[in-house]
Amino acid sequence: MNQKTASYYPIARTSALLIAIVLLAASAIMGRIPVFLLLNKDFGSIADTLLLGFTYLAEGWIWIPYLLIVGWFFKKDKAIIVYSFVISTLFTQIPKLLLFPNITRPIASGIDAHLIHRVKGVEMHQLSSFPSGHTTTAFTIFLLTIYLFDQKKLILIGLIYAMLCGYSRIYLGQHFPMDVGGGIIVAIITIEISKRIRKIQPNVTKN
Repeated sequence: MNQKTASYYPIARTSALLIAIVLLAASAIMGRIPVFLLLNKDFGSIADTLLLGFTYLAEGWIWIPYLLIVGWFFKKDKAIIVYSFVISTLFTQIPKLLLFPNITRPIASGIDAHLIHRVKGVEMHQLSSFPSGHTTTAFTIFLLTIYLFDQKKLILIGLIYAMLCGYSRIYLGQHFPMDVGGGIIVAIITIEISKRIRKIQPNVTKN
């Protein structure tokens, strides 16, 4: 088994972990509501449209074009992509639906509705707030991309994508920053488990 070591993946993983730690620590120290209100600001219609778009780019459907483009077009490891999708979905939905189903989202957390910036046309969910599934998807794709392609220039591009997807959940009033931090942790765990599962499979290659 001859597998190339991903030299830039640890950098991407550490960057994601630091963001998660900042969000979780700030929420623990200041409280999840104050940190949410600090970040949930109205930056105008252009920001509304842009961040709504990034939320769509972190929906579950994004895995289909990702698999087609990265797996088939670029000939990267299809199995680890599938593993990452399945594991990230399970590790997001089990806590949301079974472990923490009653953790409220911002709109149902006693915050004055007038203080929450909302984007027209976005349905406001009330429960199953932790962790953020969109954030998990975005950061899983970011980390997986760096692992598969191992290119330094993709770290900044991928990190910007993942961060904007995560921030969009706060901006749209759908999640607290701690939910976003939790989603990042799930993404890191997802890739670490996927890597280990793939390594025990025969004929492992990233190309």
